[in-house]
Amino acid sequence: MKRLILVVAVLVAGLALYAFRSNLNGMITGKIFPITAVKNVWAISGTDSIKANMSNGNFSISVKAGTYQVYAEAEEPYKSNMLDDVQVREGSPTDVGQIKLQQ
Repeated sequence: MKRLILVVAVLVAGLALYAFRSNLNGMITGKIFPITAVKNVWAISGTDSIKANMSNGNFSISVKAGTYQVYAEAEEPYKSNMLDDVQVREGSPTDVGQIKLQQ
């Protein structure tokens, strides 16, 4: 009986995760400069946040359509940077261009 409950719980969690991921039909992309200055890049909407996938200073974040802040978290001695009002439309990537981090 315990095993059945565990299997059902895992299936429900998997379906919930799949349903959430299938709603991520937009994308935010960009590039951080200098590459070595960035810790993380986040998309923030209300109380939700999603961490970016990064490679060689390029980043991409799968998100739902909506309005986001893009937060580039910097390494010392650089300063973090926030982009406001980034509009993401369904099925269309939003490129925020190059984000330059200042010392």
